[in-house]
Amino acid sequence: MPSTRPNPPTLPPALQSLAAMALLLEKLERQPRKASATQYRQVAAQVQRLLGQAQPGPAFEQLLQTLPAMAELYENLHYAHAGLCRAPLQPALDAELSAGAAIRRARGMA
Repeated sequence: MPSTRPNPPTLPPALQSLAAMALLLEKLERQPRKASATQYRQVAAQVQRLLGQAQPGPAFEQLLQTLPAMAELYENLHYAHAGLCRAPLQPALDAELSAGAAIRRARGMA
C-alpha cells in the first residue's frame, strides 16, 4: 500500500545546511542534557551564522514556521529592528484585553 505521508518540501541548496543545523538545535532544545553548554553555544552560533546568510522567501519562511528554536533565534537577532516580529499578535492582544477587563472587575469598575 502506498504511503499517505506527503513528501517534505524540497529545500533550496542554500538552505539545506541551515535546516540541518536548525534540526540539531531543535533536538538540543528538547533534550538539554544531551549536550554541554559549549556544544549548545556552538550549534546556536552556527545557526546564527547561517541565518545571516539566508535569503528570505517561501522556503525560509517555512523553516521558521517549522523550527521554533530557529525562529526564536531569528527573532532575537532582529529584535532591535523589528521587535517580536514573529510572535503571534492576536493571542497577546487577547491576553492584554482580558487582563484589563479582570483588573476593572476587581476594582469594581466593570
